[in-house]
Amino acid sequence: MKNLSFKNGDKLPILGLGTWKSKPGEVSQAVFWAIEAGYRHIDCAAVYQNENEVGEGIAKAIASGLVKREELFVTSKLWNNSHKKEDVLPALQKSLSDLKLDYVDLYLVHWPIAFKAGVGFPKERDDFYTYEEVPIAETWKAMQELQAKGLAKHIGVSNFNQAKLKEVLEIPGQTPEMNQVEMQPYLPQEGLVSFCEEHGILMTAYSPLGSPDSRAEKHVNDPKLLTDPVVIELANKHQVEAGQILIAWSIARGIAVIPKSVNQGRIIGNLAAAKSNLDDHDMMELRDIGISHRFIDGSFFTGDNSPYNSSDLFDK
Repeated sequence: MKNLSFKNGDKLPILGLGTWKSKPGEVSQAVFWAIEAGYRHIDCAAVYQNENEVGEGIAKAIASGLVKREELFVTSKLWNNSHKKEDVLPALQKSLSDLKLDYVDLYLVHWPIAFKAGVGFPKERDDFYTYEEVPIAETWKAMQELQAKGLAKHIGVSNFNQAKLKEVLEIPGQTPEMNQVEMQPYLPQEGLVSFCEEHGILMTAYSPLGSPDSRAEKHVNDPKLLTDPVVIELANKHQVEAGQILIAWSIARGIAVIPKSVNQGRIIGNLAAAKSNLDDHDMMELRDIGISHRFIDGSFFTGDNSPYNSSDLFDK
C-alpha cells in the first residue's frame, strides 16, 4: 500500500474506507471486513451518525488480534454546529467516546461554515452563524489546541477552497495538514491541487465514484461516472471494475482516496485498486473525459436562508 507522508514523518495509507452514508447496522461489520482485508485507514465523521458502530468495528478488529491501534489511521471531522471555541473540544471528545479511542490520527473542520449549537442541518436563517460571529480563526485556534493536547495527531480541513485556505494559512501556529474535497475525473480540482501542493497540504478525495448511491431527486439527471464510456474502456483494458479505475486515478495523482462500501466483495475489490497502474495515456484519457460536474454542490448550506454563498465553499 502506498503511503502519503506528513511533515513529521507519520504515514497515511493512500487508500481508506469511507463511511459516509453507511447505515447503522452495516458499518460495524464493514469496518471489520475492511481491516481484515488489509485496510489501515478509516474515514469517519460525527455528522454521519455512525461513529459508535465504526468504533465497534475497530474494537472488534483490535480484540481479534487483526491490528494494533497504532497501526490504524483514523480520521474524524468537526461538524458545523461546533465551531465556537468552547464547542470544539467537547465535539472531539464525543467522537472519541463513540469511536472508543484515546486520539484520532486526523481531525478535520468538515465545512468552512458555522451553525448554531444543536443544529444538524439548517432550516432557517437563524440556524446559522456568520463569519463575523464565528470567524474561521476562532475554530482553527481551537483545533490547534486539540493537537497540542494530543487528542488529534494531525489537523486539517475539508471542503475548503483556495480563499479559505489562505485565511487559515495566515493564522500563527500549525497550518492545515490535509484538505479533503470531492474529486473525480469530472471534477479534478487541478487549481486547488496545485495550491495545496505548493503549501504542503495533503489531499483526500471523497465521492471518488461520483456518489452513485445518491437517490435525491435533484441528482436524477446527474452524469453517471461509473458507466462513462472512457471509464468503461479503461476498465476493459485493465480487466478491472470501473470503480477500481476511478480509485486508481486518485492514487496515481498522489491523492488519498476513501471509497465507501458495506459490501465485503466490493471492499476487497476497492482495495485491489491500489495495485492498478494507470499509464500516461490512461491519465490523459481521463483528463480529457469531456464532462465537468460537481456531485456535492453544497446547496444544502447556501440559498435564500443562508448567509453563505457557493463562493464560500468552492473555487470558481
